[in-house]
Amino acid sequence: MTIRRATPEDAAATGKICYEAFLKINTEHGFPPDLLSMEHAAGLMSTMFGHPAFFCVVAEDGGRIVGSNCMDERSPIAGIGPITIDPAAQNRGVGRKLMQTVLDRARERNFPGVRLVQAAFHTRSLSLYATLGFDAREPLSVMQGPAIKKKLDGCLVRPAGTEDLVACNRVCVSVHGHDRGGDLADSIAQGSAAVVERHGRITAYCSSLAFFGHAVAESNLDLQALIAAAEGFGGPGILVPTRNAELFRWCLANGLRVVEPMTLMTVGLYNEPAGAYLASILY
Repeated sequence: MTIRRATPEDAAATGKICYEAFLKINTEHGFPPDLLSMEHAAGLMSTMFGHPAFFCVVAEDGGRIVGSNCMDERSPIAGIGPITIDPAAQNRGVGRKLMQTVLDRARERNFPGVRLVQAAFHTRSLSLYATLGFDAREPLSVMQGPAIKKKLDGCLVRPAGTEDLVACNRVCVSVHGHDRGGDLADSIAQGSAAVVERHGRITAYCSSLAFFGHAVAESNLDLQALIAAAEGFGGPGILVPTRNAELFRWCLANGLRVVEPMTLMTVGLYNEPAGAYLASILY
């Protein structure tokens, strides 16, 4: 078994594995797949493998790709995922080697913290991450439903621009103790990011209201304004911290439903959030 750096040419093979692995584990536990198709998975892999701020690796056994893993290095805290193993090659230590490789990279690059989001029903991955030093920090509920399409009084929701980066990073630092500026800058360039203005200043932002998007807000009201203004929720849905009972109940009251449970896990620096937020599937 060898581990090497991924290249864009690996996207088709790893996308097939990624789709089939998530399809198998999710359907075995009665949940819908996280990725819509093999083509969707291959496109995701191609994007990450070709991005200069992602560290991606593949595992090969006898020259055949049997798994892959990625680490997002765009911001001060690194985010791991997706890690996927060919169902035919599981339970042979491939996942541990792929995880150890990206954790070694994080140490070499002096990241103060590393995070990931794990499917709560997947007991094997939970056990693997725990033995690698990850602590379970936050139960998350993936939520999906029809667009709410409401305006909340006093909250102006508008597209984010590059001129908003400093203010958005300030909100993120006040809530989490670190920014996610690299992630947000990409989202602004792609046109998916939005901000909330209240009392004449930015009080919340989202990179997107989607499975791979995150949001940070000074209060639940600001976060609700973002969710209520969204045209829809990409992928399986948004990742709502289940302990935020007020926000969770508001989502339920506005037609969103729980798709699956997940868990935020961390190694290294972690601050208990001092505001409202939505996690992405990376963290």
